[in-house]
Amino acid sequence: MDQKKKKFPNIGFPKTFQFKLILYNFMVIICIAATISFYNYHSYRNDVIANETKNSQNRLFALSDRMEVAYHEMVNIIVNCAERKSLFFASSFASAEKPHTKSMQIYAFNVLRDFCAISGYSEYIHKITLYYDGMVLQSGTANGSGDDVENIMGSPWFPTLLAQKDSNYTLFLAENPFSFQSAGPAKILPLLRPLNYRYPTTPENSWIFLGISPKLFSDTLSRLPQERILYITTADGDVLASLNGSRYDISGPLRNTRLAIPLSGQFQSELNGDDCVITYQKQQPSGLIFMEVLPVKDMNIDHMVVIRTILITFFFCIAIGLILSLLVSRQLGTPIKRLTRRLQCIAQGNFERDYTIETNDEIGEIGRQINQMSGQISNLMETRVRGEKEKKDLEIKMLQAQINPHFLYNTLDSIKWIATMQKNSGIVQVVTALSSLLKNMAKGFNEKVTLKQELDFLNNYVTIEKIRYIELFDVDIQVDSDALYQAKIIKLTLQPLVENAIFNGIEPSGRTGLIKIHACTKNSVLYISVTDNGIGISPKNIEKLLTDTSRITRSNMSGIGLPNVDRRLKLVYGEAYGVTIESEIDQYTTITVALPLEF
Repeated sequence: MDQKKKKFPNIGFPKTFQFKLILYNFMVIICIAATISFYNYHSYRNDVIANETKNSQNRLFALSDRMEVAYHEMVNIIVNCAERKSLFFASSFASAEKPHTKSMQIYAFNVLRDFCAISGYSEYIHKITLYYDGMVLQSGTANGSGDDVENIMGSPWFPTLLAQKDSNYTLFLAENPFSFQSAGPAKILPLLRPLNYRYPTTPENSWIFLGISPKLFSDTLSRLPQERILYITTADGDVLASLNGSRYDISGPLRNTRLAIPLSGQFQSELNGDDCVITYQKQQPSGLIFMEVLPVKDMNIDHMVVIRTILITFFFCIAIGLILSLLVSRQLGTPIKRLTRRLQCIAQGNFERDYTIETNDEIGEIGRQINQMSGQISNLMETRVRGEKEKKDLEIKMLQAQINPHFLYNTLDSIKWIATMQKNSGIVQVVTALSSLLKNMAKGFNEKVTLKQELDFLNNYVTIEKIRYIELFDVDIQVDSDALYQAKIIKLTLQPLVENAIFNGIEPSGRTGLIKIHACTKNSVLYISVTDNGIGISPKNIEKLLTDTSRITRSNMSGIGLPNVDRRLKLVYGEAYGVTIESEIDQYTTITVALPLEF
């Protein structure tokens, strides 16, 4: 107990029911307040993410519209040039013998340049090349060269684009076939279309090429707020331009975006350990993909607002909870205090009924039970007082009853001395044995004696029975060890066994019998067996003999039968000990008692 007190010291908290109720309610309130605060924080956070995502989608939509205008301008340039008849006269430029050749070439070049200038995106047209049956017209930001036509026609994308019939071009990045000529971009977005002048016919090897510089997209992104993280890619996943693009690797999100069925949307992903929201807008038919990465940690989340909201909610819940706890604890505490006072009165001996604790609720039901209990305790105490009085009266009667056997064996002692004086040894022997029996029986039945004392008592009984039955039987006593004579045994254990052997075994047989008594020990258990060679007992009667405690015959000197001996041993030593019987009809009967070996 001292160790437990040291391990769990008393920290001074009150242990009343009211305090525990307030404490438990306070804990529940804290859990509720924390849950509400957590919910509010995540709701606010989700709202901020939703607003930022919506704004991002609007930005991407505007950016996509701007780039779609540029895309259509570029496509219109190449389509108009492919079908513009004013450029048809350039076919006559191939013959130097025709007049006005130089002026017509200049005219055609100006028309081509004006097409680019009108679009407003001329600075992003890296090169536009018109090839008509051996004649070449060129414009754009890059210088022309004599092998430009050969480089264009040698590019891997040339056959595919030349065979395209419609004007729905899907943009893709390709190696710049003119990169060796100047410090232009390493890659461009090529557009190609066959000429279709129909005057009178257009040669098959006539086409117009337009190379778009990726600078168009990087310049567009540079005009946006610089804290944004934006990407513009082709349908193949090649990045055309980015704003703060080195911050994250978007290969995974880009793959998800390309496979996404909706033209616009958003999803969440973890990039470089940051939780990010990724919005995207896909453009048709160019195939361009516009992406913005929104790191959650960079979003405009006003933490002070969140903290204030959480604190207000938290303390508001605690305040209400404490008020309710006090009210509830007061409602419950008052009747419980009445119950406590009532129990203290009962402990002091006041068992009168208290009707103030019997209210119409669960605690009132407890009060009614307490009143009933106090009434029952009062009745039990009165019954106990009466029982104690009756017990004292019975003890007096028992002391009076012991006078009779004491007076009897004192009288027998006088008879013994008279018989001794008259030299009648038979009367002396019987009276001495009977006096010893009565003296031992007057001391009680349940005290423990030594085995030697029990055998001496048994010899007195056998002496009387031998005179009565005129030597009808003999008794043979065998003890395996002298030390066993000091073993403890309950008094009057063997006499009923020998009495049973005489009356139920030997006497009904009509012949002289032998009773063997054997005491031995095994595994700290004392075994004493009584064997007779009488008529024996049937198995059915053996079971009945040990269970019928009502069988007490007139000849039973002690009034203790075999079943009572068995029950006494079991009550004193336990169910593992007691009496066992073995018998064969007209052969023998062996009754064995087993009890713990103790000295």
